[in-house]
Amino acid sequence: MRKVHLLPVLLLVLVMSVSSAGAAELRSRVPAEMRAAVEAAVAAVKPALVRIHVVSAEYDSGREQKVEASGSGVIFTEQGDIITNHHVAGHATQLVCTLASQEDVDAELVGTDPLTDISVIRLHPEKPRTFPVAQFGDSSALQVGDYVMAMGSPLALSQSVTLGIVSNTAMVMPGLFWPARFELEGEDVGSMVRWIGHDAAITGGNSGGPLVSLNGEVVGINEISFGLSGAIPGNLAVGVARELLKSGKVTRAWLGIGVQPLLRAMSEQKGVLVGGVAPESPADKAGFKSGDILLSVNGQAVNARLPEDLPSFNLLVAGLPLGKEAEVAVERGGKQMTLRVTPQERETARPKERELEEWGITARDLSLTVAREMRRESKAGVLVTTVRSGGPADQAKPKVQENDVIVAVDGKLVSNVAELASATAKLTGEKSSPIPALVAFDRKAERYLTVVKVGKEQVPDPGLEVHKAWLPMATQVLTREMAEAMKLGDATGVRITQLYPGRSAEKAGLKVGDIIIALEGQPIAASRPEHADVFPTMVRQCRIGAEVELTVLRDGKQSTMKVALEPSPPSGREMKRYRDDSFDFMVRDLAFEDRVKQQLPESQQGAYVEAVNEGGWAALAHLGVGDVIVEVDGTPTPTAAEADAAMRRVAAAKPKLVTLHVRRGIHDQYVELQPKW
Repeated sequence: MRKVHLLPVLLLVLVMSVSSAGAAELRSRVPAEMRAAVEAAVAAVKPALVRIHVVSAEYDSGREQKVEASGSGVIFTEQGDIITNHHVAGHATQLVCTLASQEDVDAELVGTDPLTDISVIRLHPEKPRTFPVAQFGDSSALQVGDYVMAMGSPLALSQSVTLGIVSNTAMVMPGLFWPARFELEGEDVGSMVRWIGHDAAITGGNSGGPLVSLNGEVVGINEISFGLSGAIPGNLAVGVARELLKSGKVTRAWLGIGVQPLLRAMSEQKGVLVGGVAPESPADKAGFKSGDILLSVNGQAVNARLPEDLPSFNLLVAGLPLGKEAEVAVERGGKQMTLRVTPQERETARPKERELEEWGITARDLSLTVAREMRRESKAGVLVTTVRSGGPADQAKPKVQENDVIVAVDGKLVSNVAELASATAKLTGEKSSPIPALVAFDRKAERYLTVVKVGKEQVPDPGLEVHKAWLPMATQVLTREMAEAMKLGDATGVRITQLYPGRSAEKAGLKVGDIIIALEGQPIAASRPEHADVFPTMVRQCRIGAEVELTVLRDGKQSTMKVALEPSPPSGREMKRYRDDSFDFMVRDLAFEDRVKQQLPESQQGAYVEAVNEGGWAALAHLGVGDVIVEVDGTPTPTAAEADAAMRRVAAAKPKLVTLHVRRGIHDQYVELQPKW
């Protein structure tokens, strides 16, 4: 059974809903000195604590999709710079921070580092000001058993505090988890980070929040939880943050060696085992071999007997000066030697991804590591990461698929995403329809050719359908079971379930509940649910405007009634559609069927929302299919064409906020769009 610590439990209970008398009794059992220290530490950091609302860009199904999330952070400069996690803010397109003062302040991403899972964002208040800051302490001075507090906004709740102790000052991912690793953008975070393990409760939303000592100093940035909670050491986090502030990225040295702890058979040995050497890397050129044992780097002894020892070695290598020769002592075959290696800059494992809408794909450049893993000779080409179903790349024959590498368009080589985007712009220009392009792409070791119709598909004009005769009412089939229960014998036909107000059927005197058994003397042979189209088909065979005779049963009595046939109203399929690419939704005019389903009056005007793409700005604002847009920023939009014109004006003006007045069922609501132009 897991042991729990009394003081953390008592303090957590105090936060929960208990009677005032019970809370007072529990507080009396907590030593006054401890309580005072906790309160002082919280007071020191809380003013700098922020909740971060994030809209991030993710890439799936050939599209860039916006996703909402929440995390935590802590202000560390008076200018409003905040440390948080890369997995919180590293893909942010929009950031809003809630301060301890309950203010919402916009922010922007300054820089991000997936290898250590650290991001820096900066507050942008409406008026220049300074902000309260938290002080960082020396995380290397932490010891097992020290009390720490996790501060943040779990589950996007308002700021909270939990208390625990340091359980482990050098926590790594357990070997039992192999081959799983905590990876971000293809980077193994655990190769650089030894987490501060602690048992202060954290959950989703705590990510990026500070781990605080009882001295009121930040000693870590909370990140993970798997039984124990884990925080990135503050010394590492603040060092990365300062470099991000300085240059927007972290520059690291790379030798091109894969290392691992010494094997058990090397019990008398010291050093770090070289597992592999990347071809054409600095280490390869310097003569490193798989199986070498590294003894020192620039005179500094190195040793890795356990996985916990590797991050320190990796940080040492990453900090070597670029372009400056380093001396590395190695042991090979029982003999010691010195190798001289010149580090080069370490590239990111996965370059930034982007959407190429005209192709219906998302893509990224190839890194050296990925190119090598794909057995490619160089980094030239564009790696397809996802493909939109039904999009241009998907409709090509043969189709372009995920993990294909596009290498040429119309005979011209493309080395990266920027070149492919440039080629696309030249190809499509101002053309309103897709342009066929001959595309060369690699799939594993094979080189394929295909033709892709590159460009944005226009919303097709559906045209008008041929209008047929129509009775303005809704019906259901009179099943045999219903006829028997209603004592109608073997009668067949349909029962009226709804009459449309002001129309010919209602004017003729028909009522809900009437049973129609014949049209123009011809029996209606409908007795099962699947016969639902029998009666409408009989009506459609008549002439629009004709007055037809219906044989009707009402209250057990049979009679005939004359009803004029109307032309069938246009369906939703016939309405012209307008697509808004800025906010990812589609509208059309209201159809008769929309008014019937939503019980909208004939006087109701507006643009009917027919589609809202997942991951777009409209979806994030909770615009829904079936909403009727009646105003855009206060301008009435009685038709879909006018709604489209209003949204085009919005796209030209690029305002920070856009307000849609919508009719949703019986309710009027306002939907606020917050685009990142």
